Amino acid sequence: MKKIFLTLIAVSFLGIYACDDEFTTNPKPNVEALDTYFLEEANVETAIIGIYDLMQFNYTLDWSSVFFVKLLPGDDAGAGGSGPNDQSQLHEIDDYANVSSSNASITSVWNLFYRTIALSNLVIENIKDSDLSNKQSALAEAKFLRAWCYFELTTMFGDVPLRLTVPAVATDFGIAKTSRADIYVQIESDLTDAIDGLADKSAITDNFRVSKGTAQALMGKVLVFQGKNLEAIPYFESVISNPAHDLETNPADVWSVNHEFGIESLFEIGYISTSARDWGNFAWGGRNESNTHIQLMGPRGDGIFDLTGTGFLNGWGFNLPTSKLVNAFDAAGDVNRKAATVMTEAELIAAGGAVDPSKATGGVIEDYQGAIRTKYITKNSDTSADGVKELNYSTNWRVFRYAEVLLLAAEAYNAEGQDDKARIELNKVRNRAGLADVSDTLAGTALFDAIVNEKFLEFAHEGQRFWDLVRWGKASTELAGTGYTSKNDLFPIPITEIDKNSELTLADQNPGY
Repeated sequence: MKKIFLTLIAVSFLGIYACDDEFTTNPKPNVEALDTYFLEEANVETAIIGIYDLMQFNYTLDWSSVFFVKLLPGDDAGAGGSGPNDQSQLHEIDDYANVSSSNASITSVWNLFYRTIALSNLVIENIKDSDLSNKQSALAEAKFLRAWCYFELTTMFGDVPLRLTVPAVATDFGIAKTSRADIYVQIESDLTDAIDGLADKSAITDNFRVSKGTAQALMGKVLVFQGKNLEAIPYFESVISNPAHDLETNPADVWSVNHEFGIESLFEIGYISTSARDWGNFAWGGRNESNTHIQLMGPRGDGIFDLTGTGFLNGWGFNLPTSKLVNAFDAAGDVNRKAATVMTEAELIAAGGAVDPSKATGGVIEDYQGAIRTKYITKNSDTSADGVKELNYSTNWRVFRYAEVLLLAAEAYNAEGQDDKARIELNKVRNRAGLADVSDTLAGTALFDAIVNEKFLEFAHEGQRFWDLVRWGKASTELAGTGYTSKNDLFPIPITEIDKNSELTLADQNPGY
């Protein structure tokens, strides 16, 4: 008889990477029979929250999170840290060099998404024919989260195995790759069901949950990524016309702990500091509920950055802004949004801080190009007084927000020759940043370039940039001289998947790896 844990580690037991019979044949302690577990509405609710819990884990697992891995290939940030041997697998991704199928961080991302998919599949399989009162909403959430995971996977890896059921026995684990086109078909099917079953944002009481607008926005994004711009527009228009969605008033408010789960947020992953972590109870590779990536990305100590007068705390020095990004802000005259995103060395000194140039540029820190990051910065106010401050940041990731809908809509309108509508949506984002409207005559390719630049500025350090450059065909130009080649458009399929999956061989590896 199949079993399931009653805790949120169920997916570790059912994980599709356990390629043996043990996970289906050996009874486990403290478990309940799978064929009765999902007869209870409360248990279904627990399982759905478990999927969200896994998403939280995916985006902050040590140095191998989705957040970090998606961001590193872009030209808005460098890996940082104390040098190329400080988390070398991240520097490989950042520098496009020696990226291998055994890269630990890339493998982690693959595993974590499939683990989340496994729990989503488990829920869907076991409640789809039930008469539970929460069946519709639970299916909608599970299908949205499965769609989200597959969209991330196919964006980063291309053709991937499409798993829609939980393997009954170990021999069911083997499954061939499915084409990206067919992955998109499944994503669209799941999102159609999610849109039908999810509530409006205004009706959701648990702010971490996705809404109908979230699913509509993701559907539009998925369609734009396929070049189906005309089909995408109605989904964006539904989100834009809904008063439950809007931009925050000021750029800095987007990242403030005082505006978490705010009006701009479509999908946000929450963290807390109340567990009061210290070095005695903190678990690397475990679920700590706090966002240690904030500490990981804070301006490095070691006598390099003196942050006096800023309200910031020293961190571990990863994810440093590029000079290209700083110059783009300056060229746009973008003062307000720049301040919410980066701080130059001169601005740091003017605030009362200091930089030791012999350490900042002398090999003590990697990838420093004259600025620190203020988006998702290590603020004293954002961590707990209990426990160790560096382990207790409660800052949420805003992984999908309304500003992206506006710029995706602008892109879709522009692609369909509706430049007047494209300018309207573009100007909303510009105006919030304190910038003037673009010219009424800006159109065609010139307008598209303005949208591209706006996304560069608005979504700096959010993991969007590289994947946009790839789909726009701009990566070879924008990343010239960095070591980038077209093979980097996709990550390698982890060698662990090829070794364990009987339907994959080395011939299925992505080109160049």
